Amino acid sequence: MNTVKPTRYISGTLSLSALTLAMVMALSGCNGDDGMDGAAGQAGSNGEAGPPGQNGTPGFSAANFLVSNNGSSNSGTVDVVDQNATALKRLQGLNNEGIALDPLGNLLQAGDSTNGSLKTFCHIAQRPDGAAFDSNVDREITGTATGLVNPKGIAVSKKLGLVFIADQNAMQVTVYGAAAAGNTEPLATTTTEAMPWDLFYDDMNDRLYVALTNGVLSVYDNYVSSDYAAMPTRSITPVNAEGMQVSVNLHGIAYDRLSDKLVLSDVGSASDASDGSLFVLNNISVADGEVIPSRVITGPATQLGNPVDIVLSGTELRVAEKANDAILVFANIFSGQSGDIAPDLITSALKPESLVQLTTPKQDADISDSTSPVVLLGVAVSSNPTAAGPTTGQISRVNAALTSELSQYNAMQNIESVTFDIAGDSYTSFDTADSGGIVISNRVATRRNGEQYTAAQDRIISGSNTGLISPKGLDVDSATGLIFVAENNATSPGVLIYSACASGNAAPLLSLNTAPARPWDVDYDPATDKAFVALTNGTVAVFNEVRSKWLAGVTNISAANSIITPAINGTAVAAPTNLHGIDYDFASDVLMLSDVGSAADASDGKVYVLNNAGSANGLTEIAVNIVGNNTALGNPVDIMYSGQHLYVAEKSNNLVLRFDNILSSGGGNIAADASYVFTAPESVAIVPVYLNTP
Repeated sequence: MNTVKPTRYISGTLSLSALTLAMVMALSGCNGDDGMDGAAGQAGSNGEAGPPGQNGTPGFSAANFLVSNNGSSNSGTVDVVDQNATALKRLQGLNNEGIALDPLGNLLQAGDSTNGSLKTFCHIAQRPDGAAFDSNVDREITGTATGLVNPKGIAVSKKLGLVFIADQNAMQVTVYGAAAAGNTEPLATTTTEAMPWDLFYDDMNDRLYVALTNGVLSVYDNYVSSDYAAMPTRSITPVNAEGMQVSVNLHGIAYDRLSDKLVLSDVGSASDASDGSLFVLNNISVADGEVIPSRVITGPATQLGNPVDIVLSGTELRVAEKANDAILVFANIFSGQSGDIAPDLITSALKPESLVQLTTPKQDADISDSTSPVVLLGVAVSSNPTAAGPTTGQISRVNAALTSELSQYNAMQNIESVTFDIAGDSYTSFDTADSGGIVISNRVATRRNGEQYTAAQDRIISGSNTGLISPKGLDVDSATGLIFVAENNATSPGVLIYSACASGNAAPLLSLNTAPARPWDVDYDPATDKAFVALTNGTVAVFNEVRSKWLAGVTNISAANSIITPAINGTAVAAPTNLHGIDYDFASDVLMLSDVGSAADASDGKVYVLNNAGSANGLTEIAVNIVGNNTALGNPVDIMYSGQHLYVAEKSNNLVLRFDNILSSGGGNIAADASYVFTAPESVAIVPVYLNTP
């Protein structure tokens, strides 16, 4: 409120008007106007400057990283951190050394805290904080047969599906197929000239770089194609301008393909927390002998003592600085002067051992979920004759035109069904007289021509805990790492769901009960989280919210949400009806089915197309019905849709058939648009071109 102004005196007499005005203003709560402000006084002297503010965090590119820990209190843990090394979550029960990621987002980690080990931790980005290694979900290579002693750094060939391990005290590089598990001998070993600590494999050029603890970088050109070369093609030694070796004890290694530059970390003396270095080498793909680094970073300001591992993210280099308990970031590692350069960011981290950037896994659709026509490398067909013969266990790749065979692989089992994940690994169900299992084989879709199952590359899920007795059709959801298997035994029929990373006697994560009906095939649709199950009683069981229920802790779904019965003019298909193959197309909401009819009749097979399948329940009209003697359908045991055409494994007539533009087909007694003679085809699976990309 305004202050009442003093009254004025005229010749010593108080002015009445002024007095009245003052009283009114006082009583009215100061509603009068202010007078003119007086002249401003002189400005005061400037105050003292405050203390300088803290430097802001550099604007690093947004990204998440994995940090392997190897201290006395945190060994066996892996942290997920952001670009500023802020912790996001911690995972338990893992190894303590080098880490890498495969194309599906699975973590591979070496360990030497007890026995030599390589663990695969399934779909790390999806695992919650505190999640631990689980033998029903994850897998491990360990044991005396492996020869692993002190595995340190590892590298993964995403194209070839191989894991390269730098085994320090064994003085060798050890190679496994990425699908392997258990106590098995390696696929290959290469003795190194000194103890190796880390390595990098150039998928594009088949080149292996190995960092040795004597300060030398060994380079193996054409490493895999030369049958895992025994001797390095080139040896590179970092030197100064006078030709004196400046490298002492190389550890971390990181390569930038765009610039053909390679960064090496050197711990110097492991007992000295101040003598670490970083070297940048140019034109590394052709470099040889003594090489002067284009940049050397070393000195007390660098905080480099034992830089045991490094990872590049663009031009940003992150360093696992073990001796000084820190993650260091050098923002522009390829530019700037050499010398005692301080990091752009230092974050405390207890005994970090290894780093890798958490990248997005492959995002392609699984082969059973193609929503548009795809370019094919071919069509995979498995053979399962009644009596064992030369084709038993064989998976062949036939060209898409069904005119010639391109490759063969033998799973060494009585195959029932085969499918692939988006990395190109095959998943094959098999059964014996009293048990069954799943063979997971490395890169069968793309590169295993003329080969057969080997434990150094492949693995098996089988045993009493699995519940597998008579498994038939199966499906893989690569994005979530789940295998869906139709278990056909009469006592406990249903669909069993496993981790796609599992091995050995692993128990199912979830089961879908179809009793008393017995399933033959299953197609899981990730877009709707539904499992469509073809039953041998002629109906389809549909289970809703399958993955959602598993994530919520459900381990058994006791009944289907709906039952679809194929019908003609409102009447169920007459017996004998015996559904086998199934494929659901989310884009068109269409369900495709094969019906073998009587297994003893080589002429009564059928193929159905049902519209609006996602909401179907009960009698559902068949929109396309392919049946009759011209079709060559007798026992069509499996089908797969390519986004345009339908491929059929016709077992009784020893044929692989292709019906073109199936969704717009008029159906009826029509001949297939293409066919290929094949011995007892049991299953069929398309092989898209994108399975061959890393």
